[in-house]
Formats: sequence, C-alpha cells, structure tokens
Amino acid sequence: MPVVLDRKGDSVVARDLDDGGVEVAILEIPSETLPAYVAERDAAEHPRWVWSDTAEWYPRLLLAGVRVERAADLRLCRRILRSAEATSSTPLAGLPRDGWDAAAAAPVVEPGAALFDLTERVERGPAHEEYLRQADAVARSREPGVLALLLAAESVGALTAAEMSHAGLPWSARRHDEILTGLLGARPVAGRPERMEALVVRLRELLDAPELDPDSPERLLRALQNAGLPARSTRSWELKELRHPAIAPLLEYKKLARVLTANGWNWVDSWVREGRFRPVYVVGGVVTGRWASDGGGALQLPHQVRGAVVADPGWKLVVADAAQLEPRVLAAMSGDAAMARAGRAQDLYEGIVESGAVADRNEAKYGMLGAIYGGTTGVSGRVLPRMRRVFPDAMRLVEEAARAGERGERVRTWLGRTSPSRGGEGYDETLSSEARDRARSDARSWGRFTRNFVVQGTAAEWAMCWMGSLRRRLWELGEGAQSAARHPFDRRPHLAFFLHDEVMVHTPAEFADQVEQEVRAAAADAGRMLFPSAPVEFALTVAQVDSYDRAK
Repeated sequence: MPVVLDRKGDSVVARDLDDGGVEVAILEIPSETLPAYVAERDAAEHPRWVWSDTAEWYPRLLLAGVRVERAADLRLCRRILRSAEATSSTPLAGLPRDGWDAAAAAPVVEPGAALFDLTERVERGPAHEEYLRQADAVARSREPGVLALLLAAESVGALTAAEMSHAGLPWSARRHDEILTGLLGARPVAGRPERMEALVVRLRELLDAPELDPDSPERLLRALQNAGLPARSTRSWELKELRHPAIAPLLEYKKLARVLTANGWNWVDSWVREGRFRPVYVVGGVVTGRWASDGGGALQLPHQVRGAVVADPGWKLVVADAAQLEPRVLAAMSGDAAMARAGRAQDLYEGIVESGAVADRNEAKYGMLGAIYGGTTGVSGRVLPRMRRVFPDAMRLVEEAARAGERGERVRTWLGRTSPSRGGEGYDETLSSEARDRARSDARSWGRFTRNFVVQGTAAEWAMCWMGSLRRRLWELGEGAQSAARHPFDRRPHLAFFLHDEVMVHTPAEFADQVEQEVRAAAADAGRMLFPSAPVEFALTVAQVDSYDRAK
C-alpha cells in the first residue's frame, strides 16, 4: 500500500491509497512526531512511502534513527517518465515543465539540525496528484512492466545513496596523513609540499625557465615551446609523446598535484569527520543513469589514497567488483550465445580469446571497448571485423544503436531510460561543404554516444538492482543485532560505498563470510530481474579486507 507524504504548513499529511490510487485514509501529523510515525508503520506494514524527493525527506529520518524499507522518489521518477519514449504519448509527457522537473536540492543534514525542516526547497504541486499522474503514465505506456522496475530501482537507489551518506565511509585521517607524507613530504605551513617543490626546481633547470609555475597551463606550455618542444597542450597523454629530460619529472609533478588538489590535507579537513567520509551522491546524475557525486569526489577516489579507507576495529570491508560488467550486459541484451559462452569464464576477455575471435587478452579488451565505445583505430579497429564474425548478435546491437544515433533517433536502455535528442544541424546536401563535414562529424560523434548509451545505461540498471537486492539482504542478515543501537547501521552490515560496478560493505567481522555470500546472491538476483532467460553469468571478484587498497 502506498502512503503519500505531503507538506502542509508545519505538519505532514499522510494519505493511504489503495492499489487503484483511491484515498482510503488521511492523517495530519506534527513534524516532530513524523519519525516515530514512519518507524511504527514501516515496522508493522512495510508500506511504500511516496514523497517528493528522497534527498529532502530521508536524511532527517535517518538522523532520527529511522530506516524505511521502500519508497518512491517522485522527482527521479518524473525525470525518467518525462523523457522515456514508452510514455511519449501520455498526458504527463505533454505537461509544461514545473517544479517536479527541477534538479535535486540534496541537502546535507548535520547532527544538531532541526529534526525535520518543512521548508519547501522547490515549489511543487501536491505529491499525491503527481503520484497519480505518474501511475497513469506507466499504465498507459507501451512497457509498463519494465518501466515500473526501472522506477523502483531508481527509487531504491536514492534510499541507498542517502543511507551510505548517513553511515559514511570509514576513513582514517591519520593513515591519510601518512600516505600524503609518503607521496608529497610533510604538510607545508604554506606553499607546495617539499617533494613537489623539488620537482619544480628541477623543471626550471631542465627547461631553462627560472620563473616557471607548472600549475599555470599557459606558462608551462610557453616554457615547453621555448625549450624547442612541439607541445600543443599540457595534457598528460600528449606530453607522453614528447622526448625531453623534463617530461618525466613534469608528469610526476602533475600526478602529485592531482592528489594534493583532489584528496590532499584540505580535502580531509573538509570531508572527514569522526572517522567518516560522507559524500553526497547524485542518483542518475549522468544521462545514462550512472551516479555522480556533489562534492568530495566520491566517484574519483584515486588508488593512492584508498589505504586510508580502514574498517573499524572488529569490522571488515567486503569489496565486490562486477567483472567486465558492460560486455556481459551486452551479451545478455543481444542474446549472443557465443559471447554468453565466453562470459562463463571468470575473466570474460580470456573467454573471448578461447573463442578464437582474438589472439590475446589485450586484443579482447580493446576490441570489446571499441565495440561499446566506438573505437575504430589501433587495436580496436584491427580486431573489430573478427569480433563481428564471432559475436554477430552483440556487434549488431551496438552498431544499430550507433546508426540510430547518426540518423538523429533516440535509443533506450533495457528498462526504458531513453537517450536525449541530438541537437545541431543534420546532414543536408544543400549545406555548404564545411557544414556538411561538420554535420557528418557530429552525427558520428552522436552515434558513438548512442552506441555506448544502451550498454552503459543498462549496466547502471543492473548495478541498481544489485544494490537494491543487497540492501535488503544485508538488513535481513543483521536482524536482531540492532536492539541497543541508536542508529540503523551502528551494528549491522551495510553498504558503505558504490562505484559504478563495485560495492563495498562495512560489516562486523563475524558476518563477513555471510556478507560475501549475499553479495554474490544479490548479483544473481539482478541478472534474473533484468534478463530472466539469458544464459549470462555476472561474475564477481570479492575480497574481505581491512583497508580498501588491499581489495585489488
């Protein structure tokens, strides 16, 4: 049964709806008693809570010690339904843009804040009316079953994101300082760390540029050119093509500068509190449905600092990585039996080698990346014809998606998330020669995007289903361990980190073996939910470790 929550002044209105959307009960609840009301009903009835935006409602419930089993995030669902081709003929698709189309507010809730802030961050209409509009759009759509699964997965993803931010990723500031000191030298009071400063001195000598500031791209480029180097930019991949004694220390400097800027001492001061890094995740923040992060760089944690992610005493980190997820998703989507057989190997690339399509693992990897991302040169271009012969159904799927994009058509993921339309000029013989060339180039670029969209977006859907199943399994696994804990995850195994095709569970050590089993079972659940008849195995590598750097 859905329970729709709406704001009304300093109170919240809870509407119970039956499966047909008819209101069967209504209750006005003072804001200060809302957490107790939600906790009691969730424990007794497990309703689906329906609210405007998980990022606005759920963090304060978590702060009050309340975890919910299910919810529908109307803002996230509106975004999917608004653009899905399957709902293009429904009344919702034709509505003028309003507050339900606005971006997430994503507030950060700090201990000591008001328990429940009823200030509407975005002006929206009543939540129960929007819920009925969305239910109508799904019912009228061409694919109500798969769309309903996509909306449920996106909504549980929002719950998971809020819970991971609330629980936090265990982070040792002391260990982080040791890592930075080893890489950069001691933390400076002012200026650059000593190792970086030594590299600057060396670069000034090698380039004969006494005033060189390597943090300035303009000055650095000028210094390289003055030294006789044909540098066109200061990007690392271009610098690697140059031959000069200054290139190696320059690349080393750039690597250290990235660590200092993105995850240096200032980052720790800003983002790590009481032994936890609490990033703000943006669910569906990428057009394909992948997550993004709003501050803290959670999805770009470099390997150099992962040793600072340390389990609490008596706890373990269980880190699971879905091996070659996108190629396996492609095999399942296309029904390519030969690629499915290759995927029965733990390492799908080795399975491709065994199929006879390519000579070695390197060719298999680059050939598959070329197929999914549109690479036509180098190793990718050389092996793609062989991949087409051995895996015709898989190659046909991505190439048809690319051609659709080149024609200006939209494509969709397995569950119906639909790509945006291509803007700009289309190909037209009446255009100038220069404009026609630009149109052809734009079309090819968009074709590479749509080729990747169908696979990457479907892989994101698989990952959300994986996390959703694992979230439920972990809660059931930890049952009975919570009675004396103040917050929902104090004593339970819980998701602590997510990175596209990788999850991390922070668990009491006594549950670690069971957590590993549940991680694998949840991956199997996700495969069955999306591809119930496909003979594709979604292999995982799983490690039980004390610190993140030991997982790989």
